[in-house]
Amino acid sequence: RTVRVWLKRDSGQYWPSIYHAMPSPCSCMSFNPETRRLSIGLDNGTISEFILSEDYNKMTLVKSYQAHQSRVMMILFVLEMEWVLSTGQDKHFTWHCSESGQRLGGYRTSAGACGLQFDVETRHVFVGDHSGQVTILKLEQESCSLVTTFKGHTGGVTALCWDPIQRVLFSGSSDHSIIMWDIGGRKGTAIELQGHNDKVQSLSYAHHTRQLISCGADGGIVVWNMDVERQETPEWLDSDSCQKCDQPFFWNFKQMWDSKKIGLRQ
Repeated sequence: RTVRVWLKRDSGQYWPSIYHAMPSPCSCMSFNPETRRLSIGLDNGTISEFILSEDYNKMTLVKSYQAHQSRVMMILFVLEMEWVLSTGQDKHFTWHCSESGQRLGGYRTSAGACGLQFDVETRHVFVGDHSGQVTILKLEQESCSLVTTFKGHTGGVTALCWDPIQRVLFSGSSDHSIIMWDIGGRKGTAIELQGHNDKVQSLSYAHHTRQLISCGADGGIVVWNMDVERQETPEWLDSDSCQKCDQPFFWNFKQMWDSKKIGLRQ
């Protein structure tokens, strides 16, 4: 239940400068270096906001938001709008005004959300949830509207990363895959990246080198060169027979009878 701030000394080692006890276990945090604003999400659904002193030796509680009914999963502080965005285990996305502390609005997702990204230019928020879909919402000052939902993962979304320059969204999932959604191209292009043997835990994008860095529960870190041309992920087709060998599947009795071949479970 504690929050610690570590400062790098002249020796190159880090030493703790602040030790602060919280009323509930901490689940996530967001720090803005320009305003030295530290937002901490708690297990009880509260978001506590602190301001760190210039020497980082004191943290002052500014306000608390009753944002969720259960654990806060992710927090984003948007300095340009003075908004605090958050998702929780209560299947809700909410946003608050950081100046007044008032709740501006919320949206109920289909499952608990673990991914959260925001585009400042268009005010679009991307929410990835445990059902495997990514929900795109358009935020106004006190309202939001559903733009669309992306469905491409067979497991829950565990990480999101937004590139505002190329206008590309990356989503990592517990199905071991990463999908690149080309939102700026307006063609709905989706490219699947396979390189992990376990769930993808975090994503980060390096703009200057155009490289995506992904970390997985398999202990591996993968660096993807996004300048390489890749083929779009094909859609799954419903069929009663195999597209490669044209053999009937085990439920396709008609084709088994017509072709006098036993259906296969494949």
